[in-house]
Amino acid sequence: MLRDLSLPELREYRPAVEEPADFDEFWARELAAAAAHDAPPRFVSIQTRMQHAQVIDVMFPGYGGDPIRGWLLLPHHSPPDRALVVEYIGYGGGRGDPFDWLTWSCAGHPHLIMDTRGQGGGWLTADTPDPSDPGAPSTPGFLTRGIADPRTHYYTRLFIDAAQAVAAARRHPASAGRSVVTTGGSQGGALAIVAAHLAGDVAAALPEVPFLAHPRRAVEVTDSRPYLELIEYLSVHRAEVDLVFRTLSYLDVVNHAKRATAPALFSVGLVDDITPASTVFAAYNHYAGPKQIEVYPFNGHDGGGTQHFLAKLAFLDSLPARPDPRPA
Repeated sequence: MLRDLSLPELREYRPAVEEPADFDEFWARELAAAAAHDAPPRFVSIQTRMQHAQVIDVMFPGYGGDPIRGWLLLPHHSPPDRALVVEYIGYGGGRGDPFDWLTWSCAGHPHLIMDTRGQGGGWLTADTPDPSDPGAPSTPGFLTRGIADPRTHYYTRLFIDAAQAVAAARRHPASAGRSVVTTGGSQGGALAIVAAHLAGDVAAALPEVPFLAHPRRAVEVTDSRPYLELIEYLSVHRAEVDLVFRTLSYLDVVNHAKRATAPALFSVGLVDDITPASTVFAAYNHYAGPKQIEVYPFNGHDGGGTQHFLAKLAFLDSLPARPDPRPA
C-alpha cells in the first residue's frame, strides 16, 4: 500500500512547481500551429449492433495536422440539456470498440471518445499512429519520448490533440445548443484538465485520478509505471535531470490546472500507487475554477468506479444551464 500524506495534509498541499517563464507563449504557439491545419473533421456513420445510439467514426486534424481517430456516440434519446462529453483514454489504451464506451450515451449524453496517438497496445486497441514522433532515444513507453525539448515531447502532441478534439466535437451538428465537458481517468484525467485550459469555453472538467501532475513529487513517492519510466531514463541519463524536469514543467498538469476555470469534479484514491494522492491534490488545490473532489480512502487507481460515474452525472446536473456560445 502506498503511504502518502494524511488527508488533512493533502487538503492543504499546494506545492511550488517549476513553471517556465514562457509557458503561456509556448502553448499559444502550439495552438496557433495546430489551427493552421484547419481541415474539417470527418464524421461517418457506421453500422453496429448498438441499439440505443448512432455510432459515428470520427477523424480530425490534431498536432501537425496528423489525423486523429475517435468515436462519437449519439443516443437516440438525448434531452437538449445534456452536455456533449469529450472523453480521453488512460495510458496504453485506444478507442477500442464502440461497445467499450456505453455509460455516457446510456445516460443521454452525446459522447466523443478521442483515440490516443501511438498507443493501444496495453488494454484497448487504437487506430491512430504517431507520425510526428521524431524517434529520439527513450525509455520504453511514452513519458520520455522527446524528453529533451517540450517542442518534441510526446505529450505536447497529445495535449494539442486533446484541444483539437473539443474543437472537432463543436463542429458536429449534435453539439448545437449543448455545452461541452471533458473527462477521463489517469492519462485521460490529465487531458481533461489540459483541454479545459487549452480549448477554452469548456463547461466543466471531470478528471479522475489525473496523471502528469507534479511529476517531480511522483518519482519521489512511487516507482510504479508510468512514472518508473522517468526513473529508468534518469538512471541512465544521469546528467539530464534538470533538462528532463524543465521539459516536464511545460506539461505538468498543475501548471495547466492553474489556468483552467471551468467547474471541475476530481476523484482521488488514497492508496493509488500510479498517480499518488499528493500529486492529484497538487493539481486540485491549484485548480483555478470552482472545484470539488471525491476522496476514496481505500481505493487505488480505479477513480471511484460506477459510484464516481454517478457522482459525475449529479455534478453536471448541479451546474447552471449555459447558452450555446456560438452565433445563431
